[in-house]
Amino acid sequence: SGNYYNQGEIRKKELEQSCCVLGIPASDVTVIDHRDLPDNPAVEWDTQLLATLVLKHIEAKNISLVVTFDAGGVSGHANHVSVHTAVRYSVCTLLWVPPWGCRVLVLESVSLFRKYISFLDVLISCLLPRDALFILTEEETEQAKRAMRCHRSQLLWFRHLYLLFSRYLVVNSLRLL
Repeated sequence: SGNYYNQGEIRKKELEQSCCVLGIPASDVTVIDHRDLPDNPAVEWDTQLLATLVLKHIEAKNISLVVTFDAGGVSGHANHVSVHTAVRYSVCTLLWVPPWGCRVLVLESVSLFRKYISFLDVLISCLLPRDALFILTEEETEQAKRAMRCHRSQLLWFRHLYLLFSRYLVVNSLRLL
């Protein structure tokens, strides 16, 4: 629930506002508030527990595409890495072959240099191997920035730099899991 600084309720509302900006109705937003899955950048979550919760959600919502972090978690955040590990465990260890044809795309973590060269990374990303490449239009980039600004409780100084320079607001390269 994003309760690292005891701001879980605030961050839930911010998430709903952000999703609204992106055109995602509140009814499609699920917040998991589980005592064994604390919001903490230093805590790795239990793989089997998280994998079970993810699979139940995929089945309940009849989801056909999952986009998740890669093993680096994009920012190295232990919770993000745990999500990747749980999804990978679901697919590989449990031999998960969903009958509904759900695919999993993994967002590529890039070097610090590439992470903050904004639209210039489009050229690099086009030349490197990947399974999918999403290049946002200027309008989509502005929408993504508006959505990010909804997360006021998390907008520390370095996240303002992220809004200005991050390639992830312009281009995202992904691989099939």
